[in-house]
Order: sequence, then structure tokens, then C-alpha cells
Amino acid sequence: MAFAHRGARAHAPENTIDAFRLALRLGATGLESDVWLTADGIAVLDHDGVVRRRGRRVPLSSLRREDLPLHIPTLTDMLHTCTGDFDLSLDIKDPVAVDTVVEQVRQVRPRLESRLWLCHHDWKVVASWRSLTSARLVDSTRLMRIKEGVERRAATLAETGIDSINMHHTDWNGGLVALFHRFDRYALGWDMQQSHVLNDGFRMGLDGVFSDHTDRMMEAYATQIGNGA
Repeated sequence: MAFAHRGARAHAPENTIDAFRLALRLGATGLESDVWLTADGIAVLDHDGVVRRRGRRVPLSSLRREDLPLHIPTLTDMLHTCTGDFDLSLDIKDPVAVDTVVEQVRQVRPRLESRLWLCHHDWKVVASWRSLTSARLVDSTRLMRIKEGVERRAATLAETGIDSINMHHTDWNGGLVALFHRFDRYALGWDMQQSHVLNDGFRMGLDGVFSDHTDRMMEAYATQIGNGA
């Protein structure tokens, strides 16, 4: 899977409808964004979860949807306007948003739920979502944070129904990919911006990559497909 990080971020303003639609036109097989809830319970897509008001950083959670800048889309906006066949990875910045996210996907594009990837940095939080949805669940972490060891983490993910682990590309090597595959877990890599990093990631067997540069990502993806990967 080739996820366009925050849409085609290198080519258009991030986390906007234009960026998401451009990423799909460039061939991305997946879109990625971050989800927050507004004060009136609307799921919106933004990375930092704050807006600037009179020099202050104001949390989105304290504002109503109607008070946000127009460039910040709602999840339903994106689901309605981004058509086609793609996976969707959402970093659930505020865990209370997960129920709303699942409900809106089921209402607007129910077939997308099986291709929805819900991510968070605390695997215990992620595990608590297993009974809520058939979406793929993702442990977003770094190798240095896995204090119990990677084999124990892989086993824990399998035991708790977490489908995947997502780590920075510098954390991965072929042996680690093989280890998580042995437990039937997906291996995803993020911050993959350069062509050689993308090519190396696909060659070592990563199941999905995240990149700001959709054009480079799709060139590497096409190369791997052409090589029979």
C-alpha cells in the first residue's frame, strides 16, 4: 500500500481536500490523515489540532466546526469528495474520536471500513477498539519504545487483535519485517521521502509506506510491481 501522507503534502497544502484528491490523481493507493473532534463533536482532519487566534494556539476541541478555518475539512467532506478505490489511514489523535470516525465511515462509505486503518501510539488504547470495528488497527510506535522486545510486541499485537505495526523507516530492516510477518502482522513504514528509502522499504517487504512525495512513492511502487514484488 502506498499512503499519501496528509494527502499529496509535497505538492499541495496538507490535509486539504485538494491535497487528498491530487494524491489519488497521482496514483496513491491510500490516503493518510489525522483526526480530532471539535467542541460540537465533528471529526475534522488536521495534524496539530490547533488554530492560531490573536497569537494564541487554540485547540480544535474547544471550537465548533463553524469557527474553524475553511481549509480544515471534516471527515465526511473527505469521504464524499474523494472517490475511487483506496485505503484510508487515520491517526486518531484524540481517542474519543474513534466512535465518531467508525460511525461516519459506515454512514458515508460502509465498504471502506475493511480498508480503514486506525492508528494510535499506545497499543493498549488501540486494543480497546477491537470490539468496535472490523477496521485494521495499527500500533504506531518507534523501536526504542518497545521495551519488552520486538518478538514479545509482535505476539501481543497478535493476541489483542491489532493488525499492524507502523514504525519510522530507520527502525526497519528485513529481519524485523520477517518477524512481524511470522505473527501475521502487517509492517508499515513512515517518513519515507527519498526514492532510495522507498525502494529499500519495498524491497525489504514492508506492506505499506507513508510519504509526502506521492510522485516518488508511486515511481518506487511501480518499480516493485514491475519486478514482481
